[in-house]
Amino acid sequence: MTQRHGRPSAVDGTRPGSKIYPESPLGSTIPGVPTGRDVEWEPLVDYRRNGVSETTIHGAVAWASGSEVIHSFGGNVLCYGRSMMKPFTMKALVDDLAGCTWEQKAIAVASHNGDTEHVQAAQSLLAPEEWGLVRTPLDVPLVQFGRQVRRPRRWFHTCSGEHAAILRGCRERGWTRVGYTLPDHPLFKEYLEVLRRTLGPSWTPLRVAKDGCGLPTVSNTVAELALLCASLVREKNDDWIWEAIVRHPDLVGGFNRLDSTVVKAGGGRVIAKEGADGLLGLAIEHADYPEGLGVVIKIAHGWNAQATWYLARAVLGVLGIQLRNPYPLHRQKAFIVPGVVPPARQALLEEIPTWDEWDPDDDRWRWDWRTP
Repeated sequence: MTQRHGRPSAVDGTRPGSKIYPESPLGSTIPGVPTGRDVEWEPLVDYRRNGVSETTIHGAVAWASGSEVIHSFGGNVLCYGRSMMKPFTMKALVDDLAGCTWEQKAIAVASHNGDTEHVQAAQSLLAPEEWGLVRTPLDVPLVQFGRQVRRPRRWFHTCSGEHAAILRGCRERGWTRVGYTLPDHPLFKEYLEVLRRTLGPSWTPLRVAKDGCGLPTVSNTVAELALLCASLVREKNDDWIWEAIVRHPDLVGGFNRLDSTVVKAGGGRVIAKEGADGLLGLAIEHADYPEGLGVVIKIAHGWNAQATWYLARAVLGVLGIQLRNPYPLHRQKAFIVPGVVPPARQALLEEIPTWDEWDPDDDRWRWDWRTP
C-alpha cells in the first residue's frame, strides 16, 4: 500500500531519497530482532491514588553473577546499551589513559549534566588546539536552574568527556582521529573485543546503530548487559574504571542524578551507570555473590528517573545498601512489584518503604464520605 505523504513529496513511493525512511508507519519485521511489541514486559512500579492504579511502569530486570543469569523478570529484552556502556568503551583505552588525573578518568565514563566542572574536566583531556576535533552534537547543559540563556556548545553535550577521552586515547595509541565515531575505526573493533571477554569469543551484535552522540552503539539483551555489569566487579582492581567512578561520582552524572547518588550511597561497593533510553546498570560487590553481581533495569517506555530510582532503592535495599527515596514530584504513592528481585529476597521488600515520614497520603480524605 502506498503511503499518503503530503503533496508534493520528494520521498513518496520510489522517488529518490525514499529509501532512507521506514517502509511503513506500522514497522517492519526483521527476523531475529524482536520489537517491543514482541516482548513480555512486566509491571515494575505502579502509582496508586487511594488504592487504584493510575499509572503502571513496565519494563524488564535481570540479575547476573559470574557467567549466569540468576534472575530475570520482564523478558530478555533486546536493546541498546548506549551510555551505560561507557566503562566498557574506556576499557579499550584503559592503558592509554592510565596517566590521566582521576577527574579526567571519571569524566571519560560520564554522561554529565554539562556543569562548569564537567566542561573543565572534559576540556582538560585535550590541548586547546585539539578541541575542534570533538564531534559531539551541539547541546546545552542537561540541567539548569532558571532561564536557559546559554548557546549550544559541543562541550555541554552529556558525552563530551567520553569523546575527548577517545581522542586522547587515539593519540596515545597512534590511531587516526579522523572518523573516530565510525564503526570501521580501530576503536570499535577493540570495543567489541572487550565485550567478547565476557560474552564469549563468538558473540557478535545483531544490530549496530548510531547513538545520539554519533558513536556506534550495539544491541545487547538485558541479560547480556547484566553479565557485563557483573564483570565490572570482578575486574574492579584490574584497572582504574571502578576507582575513578567511586572517587568522583558527581563528575560521572551530576547533581541529584540517580547514578551519582547510587555510587555515593554504595560507599565504594557499588558503581552505577545510566543509559538512554530507560536503562540503569548496577555493578555490586556483595559477599553473597563472590563472582560479582550485575543488575540491569530497563524501563519499557524510556527514561523515567523517579520510577527507576524506586527500583534501584528496592534492589539495593534487599542487599543491605540504603538508597534514599527520590524527592516527591507531586506523584501518587509508588508500589514495587515483588518480581524485580529474586524470590529469596522478596520478603525484604516489605521493609523498604517507597515513602518517607514527611510524605503522607494526600490523595484521599480522612473520613467516610458516605456518612450523611
